[in-house]
Amino acid sequence: MEDLRYLIGRFQPPSQPTSEDRRRHLDELDQAPATLREAIQGLGPGQLETPYREGGWTVRQVVHHVADSHLNGFVRFRLALTEEQPTIKPYAPDRWAELADSRTAELELSLTLLDSLHRRWVMLLRSLGEDD
Repeated sequence: MEDLRYLIGRFQPPSQPTSEDRRRHLDELDQAPATLREAIQGLGPGQLETPYREGGWTVRQVVHHVADSHLNGFVRFRLALTEEQPTIKPYAPDRWAELADSRTAELELSLTLLDSLHRRWVMLLRSLGEDD
């Protein structure tokens, strides 16, 4: 693999998204917190402090990054829905990953945040319907 930033490859949008694609993506978003919980279940302390690649974040940092990233995405989405000209503030995920909470906090804090956040986000997205 040449570019380790894209472990599963670059995003390739479908040429013509369908209603079934939308339903499937919403279901995946709904299940994402449980999928993440399952992926890290049973990992020991040493494994949580292991980088996923050379020079990369630890498993702990990745879990906290997912919560940070999804929280930012949720807020950005709400701003886009409610403001005429929303300002989408960027953030520096690499710098956030180095903060003390990202390096040391128990994973349950971010997992619980993701559970609630995804319930709200999916509820909002499903309320929009196909034509919104």
